Amino acid sequence: MINEDGYFGERVAAKYDQSSSPRFQTGAVESTVDVLVELANGGRVLEFGIGTGRVALPLAARGVAVHGIDLSRAMVQRMRAKPGGDAMGVTIGDFATATVDTETDGAFSLAYLVYNTITNLTSQEAQVACFRNAANHLAPGGCFVIEVTVPELRKIPAGQNIVPFQATSTQWAYSDYDVTTQTMTCHYIDVADGRGEHRVVPFRYVWPAELDLMAQLAGLRLRERWEGWTRQPFTEDSVQHVSVWEKPSG
Repeated sequence: MINEDGYFGERVAAKYDQSSSPRFQTGAVESTVDVLVELANGGRVLEFGIGTGRVALPLAARGVAVHGIDLSRAMVQRMRAKPGGDAMGVTIGDFATATVDTETDGAFSLAYLVYNTITNLTSQEAQVACFRNAANHLAPGGCFVIEVTVPELRKIPAGQNIVPFQATSTQWAYSDYDVTTQTMTCHYIDVADGRGEHRVVPFRYVWPAELDLMAQLAGLRLRERWEGWTRQPFTEDSVQHVSVWEKPSG
């Protein structure tokens, strides 16, 4: 059963910052923050899926006013326990629909959604709603940034729909693809003290061109697309992208 924190309850929150992914390492976070500081251009910033504050706290430490939206109270609690986390403004809710007051402090100059979090929205309708929600929070000239992988369908041989991505003596993980619905269900298996635990998290993978159309429906236009936060060119061989859409000024 899914609790009120969705798929990111206390059990996941307790281990979330232990990820071995290169994107969680200090240098990668610094590259991310460098780009976000520049795009914020001195304005307020809104993070969709603020989680444990992996990006928001270093961003705030650079003098940027950050507010976050997240469904998981467990993840936000972890952020609150970190230095500076208790001062971070957070709205608990689904970032596809939850809103933040812009009447008092003004609209945001930047909204961002990193580390594949757009795929946690498991329907096209919800992903489109997310773009519209971001656009509604942005001031004219503001930007919406997404970091997400390119769907890995080229890894799937004909007649197969399973792609393993982790295999150790105590942990196994694989993705189960359904190309008719663009769903990708990730299965995580952990073994400790002779006992196994199986956790399932659903995602909806999305193509760059599809994201561009979602942005267009929300009144945004593509400004830049890179392979990563160091702004290397996006090519047909890129496995991920960082895309920046802008809200027109007039």
